[in-house]
Amino acid sequence: MGLMSSMYTGVTGLESNSTDLTVIGDNIANANTIGFKGSRAAFEDALSQNLIGGDQVGMGSRLQAIQKLMTQGALMNTGLVTDLAINGPGFFVVRGNHNGADGQFYTRAGQFTVDKDGNLVNLDGLMVQGYQADPAGNITGTLGDLRVGSVSAPPSATANITLKGNLDSNSAVPPAAWSAANPVPLAGNATTGNYNFSTSTTVYDSLGNAIPVDIYFRKTAAGQWEWYGTTDGANVTGGTAGTRTQIANGTLTFDAQGNLTANTQTSNFNPIGAVNPQPLTFDFGSAATGMTQYGSTSAMSFLGQDGFAAGQLARISIDNDGTILGTFSNGQNRALGQVALADFEAPDKLERIGGNLYGQMPGSGQPTIGQASTGGRGSIVAGSLEGSNVDLATEFVKMISAQRGFQANSKTINTADQLLGELMNLKR
Repeated sequence: MGLMSSMYTGVTGLESNSTDLTVIGDNIANANTIGFKGSRAAFEDALSQNLIGGDQVGMGSRLQAIQKLMTQGALMNTGLVTDLAINGPGFFVVRGNHNGADGQFYTRAGQFTVDKDGNLVNLDGLMVQGYQADPAGNITGTLGDLRVGSVSAPPSATANITLKGNLDSNSAVPPAAWSAANPVPLAGNATTGNYNFSTSTTVYDSLGNAIPVDIYFRKTAAGQWEWYGTTDGANVTGGTAGTRTQIANGTLTFDAQGNLTANTQTSNFNPIGAVNPQPLTFDFGSAATGMTQYGSTSAMSFLGQDGFAAGQLARISIDNDGTILGTFSNGQNRALGQVALADFEAPDKLERIGGNLYGQMPGSGQPTIGQASTGGRGSIVAGSLEGSNVDLATEFVKMISAQRGFQANSKTINTADQLLGELMNLKR
């Protein structure tokens, strides 16, 4: 009876070490799999046999569990902005159909790309989950698919025009009356000139159309100036193409030290086909920072406005908290969304379902989904991928150990078989 038991005990050893070799082989096979987490086989002794006198004899070993090792893998730089790695705890959340089952899955493999519809997806087409941004770039609190491509930036109508510069205090008063339809510079036109200095800028209507605007400055007395904003009549309601139309005007007052002390302004800008009237505010600054009237050549040092045309997405970048920032062709930047991360109380209890994916199991607990770098979740590193946490040197040592264990247990069976043969020979 004892010899037969020893043979079955050896069989359990063969099965245990065979399983161990299977786990080791799986680890080695996935040594270069992005986001892969290695496993180890844990064994326990089988139920022992009670003998007369209270002694016990073991019945071999059996598999206790295959434990996932959720340690951090090395981060590898790729330079591809949609490649994402997690530095610390957490999993990317993806949704879609995997092996015929629709659902939400979890992964450490951040090899993402943008599909034809502009959605951020993994290489199997599963939708990466996160928090979408509204048109103003504010991150919402609703979890869903991340649309980061085929996005445009809407135009913004100009509301403010900022001017800084100097008007020459030595300028003469132009002899001719101002005419928006026929502006004539004083220089070289001593009898017909009607302005002293001009500058140009571009404003945008509510549709994003760029409209050139010329601004003329006309001295009326010592320390007193008038200014006029004009554009081609083709740009405004009621205007005539080729004839300049006045859309704004006002006055500037300077003290004896050349500082701006007062200004007035009105505007009547009515761009064709867009929202109108479109109020325009001309900011000439203050005594310390604005327009001046010194005894030097008239010139502008700064001229800016706050409108812009529509823009197409030019590139994206991703911050450590998962925020996806879009840069548009019109120079504007805004958030497009934020990649979400999930964490579990017992991540090693998740179910491997293939495709670098994990599924939730009762033993893993419920996922806590939120922003990266919050709630114990790790940070996101863009342009990098997390390598496998498998150490080949360790796996090879474990392989040798499992091999020797398998050979030793086969010797147990062989020896028991030889003894049984001797026992059968006793009756001869």
